[in-house]
Amino acid sequence: MAHLASRRTRVLTLPVGLALTASLGFLPTGAVAAAPADEPAAAVRADGPKLSYVVNTRAGHGTVKQVRKAISAAGGTVVTSYDKIGVIVVHSQNPDFGATIRKAKGVQSAGATRTNPIVPQATKDIGVGQPLTAGQARAAADDAVAGQDELEPLQWDLPAIKADKAHQKSLGSSKVTVAVIDTGVDDTHPDLAPNFDRAASVNCVTGAPDTTDGAWRPAAGESDHGTHVAGTIAAAKNGTGVTGVAPGVKVSGIKVSTPAGFFYTEAVVCGFVWAAEHGVDVTNNSYYTDPWLFNCKNDPDQGALVESVTRATRYAEGKGVVNVAAAGNSDHDLALDAIEDTTSPNDTTPVTRTVDPSACPDIPTMVPGVVTVSATGAKNLKSSYSNYGLGVIDVAAPGGDSTRYQTPDAPAVSGLILSTLPGGGFGYKAGTSMASPHVAGVAALIKSTHPYASAAAVKALLKHQADATACGAPYDIDGDGAVDAVCEGGKQNNGFYGAGVVDALDAVRR
Repeated sequence: MAHLASRRTRVLTLPVGLALTASLGFLPTGAVAAAPADEPAAAVRADGPKLSYVVNTRAGHGTVKQVRKAISAAGGTVVTSYDKIGVIVVHSQNPDFGATIRKAKGVQSAGATRTNPIVPQATKDIGVGQPLTAGQARAAADDAVAGQDELEPLQWDLPAIKADKAHQKSLGSSKVTVAVIDTGVDDTHPDLAPNFDRAASVNCVTGAPDTTDGAWRPAAGESDHGTHVAGTIAAAKNGTGVTGVAPGVKVSGIKVSTPAGFFYTEAVVCGFVWAAEHGVDVTNNSYYTDPWLFNCKNDPDQGALVESVTRATRYAEGKGVVNVAAAGNSDHDLALDAIEDTTSPNDTTPVTRTVDPSACPDIPTMVPGVVTVSATGAKNLKSSYSNYGLGVIDVAAPGGDSTRYQTPDAPAVSGLILSTLPGGGFGYKAGTSMASPHVAGVAALIKSTHPYASAAAVKALLKHQADATACGAPYDIDGDGAVDAVCEGGKQNNGFYGAGVVDALDAVRR
């Protein structure tokens, strides 16, 4: 979720005041017949806005080659092609490109990935973060005990999942890599540099991989979200700064958000394919794919976006990758059959629509096979903002909450999550964006303990080892006497916590 000040946050992180935002959108469709493959290019319109598309074909080089010709005839330019999953990224200024290419032989679906024209070159947090002050840092260092990094006393989230006890047994294996598919990672940070995997890092913003050295870093003025997420996963246990959930594993940066903070389909597809083909074991996805908060499969454009991302996540999982994603910060029950979406498309003018999440999923978090994570606060209750839903949430993890609702035990002073920031800094954020990397870190510890485990086995262990958490009393997080969310299900599986809060200690026990 980029654009932390937008109507809905793209990255799954929340503002300090825990104000929630989200983003959605409609995509253009055309209504002309497909042009014959040999029709002169001059007959194709090119007076529309320059948009990006994904074209889904049957997998295989032969079909892709055939479709590429049709793309050219329809006024499209191929940016890159992922032949193994049958996804082609295309730019076109033909306003009828989508309708035309859908009729071409070999094309299964196609859709515009945005509603706003491409300009030169969304997360799930809940807003603007709080930087750590020098005074807070000094106080934390004074409270640190033997074996703790200086700021670890402020990290209430580590004991919440028993990561502090897990570290006494194992820090994780350097042979395991977690990719942060996000806004970019500052690998020069002293707490990240020791564990950074450059070979598994890339910039995927255009939909095609850019391996220029440092291209995975956030530029000046861009979001610090990905760097914060990376620290939660694998900040080094080196005596200073913070400690990650799995401080012995490697972390890589796969940058997929535009400078304006949008996470478009072509970039997300590139990110998953890159991870699959570069030795990544776990991906963390603390965002939703713009411009639609929910993508309706019966819409020709949105349906194509769901298909492309689904192909990419399945391809990655087939290569052994465990994909973990944040559930979102709108306090929505994702198991309902009707949710009002007022924020899509978020890159042009949103419209109000009622959607059924089972038919209009939030991608990638609601794609089959992806581990969907809800957030908890310092009192181990569902965070006030966290999405939930029986049968949707797989597991829960600390994402932070306002101290008005959930106050941590001393010496911790903030109910938010402390982690790394670009330029060597540290700061607090909250959101399901912060919960997801805790789960990615635990998955990395499981993979470290069971190096030959398949993605399915790691996911099964995540759930099996989670600490079952019952719904508890009626959920009145603000104490005003009104129920704020309804938790359905039993202790072993419910809408707030899924199979339970992840357990890092069990992850390192053989």
